[in-house]
Amino acid sequence: MDSSVHPDKGGRNVTIVMYHYVRDLARSRYPEIKALTRAGFERQLQYLLKDYQPIRTEDLLSAISRGAKLPANACLLTFDDGYIDHFETVFPLLDRYGIQGSFFPPVRTIKNFRVLDVNKIHFLLASMPNKKRIVSRIFEVMDELRPDYGLKGNAEYYREVAVRGRFDTAEVVFIKRMLQKHLPEGVRSPIIDRLFSEFVSEDEEAFARELYMDLDQIRCMRRHGMFFGGHGAGHFWMDSLSPGVQEKEVDASIELLEEIGVEPDRRVFCYPYGGYNESLVGILRKKGFHAGLTAEPEIACLDSHDPMALPRLDTNDLPR
Repeated sequence: MDSSVHPDKGGRNVTIVMYHYVRDLARSRYPEIKALTRAGFERQLQYLLKDYQPIRTEDLLSAISRGAKLPANACLLTFDDGYIDHFETVFPLLDRYGIQGSFFPPVRTIKNFRVLDVNKIHFLLASMPNKKRIVSRIFEVMDELRPDYGLKGNAEYYREVAVRGRFDTAEVVFIKRMLQKHLPEGVRSPIIDRLFSEFVSEDEEAFARELYMDLDQIRCMRRHGMFFGGHGAGHFWMDSLSPGVQEKEVDASIELLEEIGVEPDRRVFCYPYGGYNESLVGILRKKGFHAGLTAEPEIACLDSHDPMALPRLDTNDLPR
């Protein structure tokens, strides 16, 4: 880990690490998916156990509410989006090493067997080595929809959005941003659905049942000490939603948490894509949430960060 992100030893700091896919890529149907391998994850656990002190989310909540100290070099492991990877690969390793993981599944994946738009994009990218072909198909559908939505020219969008990111090429950033946020909802969904059906799978429910955990698996993990928090229903950029829709997303999370037995005083919300704003934070506080997790790549300091906006490091920020 770079020295600029190594944690302070003062007892009020915690390194919160964010994970998504963790799987045996070599034997996967989608070896191009951006995932941490099982072996790589185990090596990270061994590294963390050597240099850090894993804590439970309950320890974090106690430090927030009571001002309690945390161990030196405290770390907390978080896992977004409710993937089957977390039950089949992550959970057995955490159980073996005696580490609690905190998991944040969106409601739609667990209750409705729907594939999140973000995951449709991931598997579209993993299925198509030629990213220029995806960009071309996006432009083709935009051309069809342009008269109804007053869209700008394709080249103008590309100049604005195609900027290299921390982990992605400019083309991949363009595909993700256009289909996640930049285009109007009425344009994004038809493009995503069409490309997913063309290049990945025509049976969305069957794909979802293979990709995500179910309620029985979640309950099993809770019985073994794993923590579960809220992640909305549809995995939207929450800061782009109206307050009314934000509240519906939060209420859906609360219903799921109650169904799996999470106590009201242990409510934590993880912001999809890291997006949040004042209205969302106000709703969460009103509904009894005590902490919120962002995607800002910093060490969380409980003496300076708002507990509803705690930063997290990506797994890519740790040694492999």
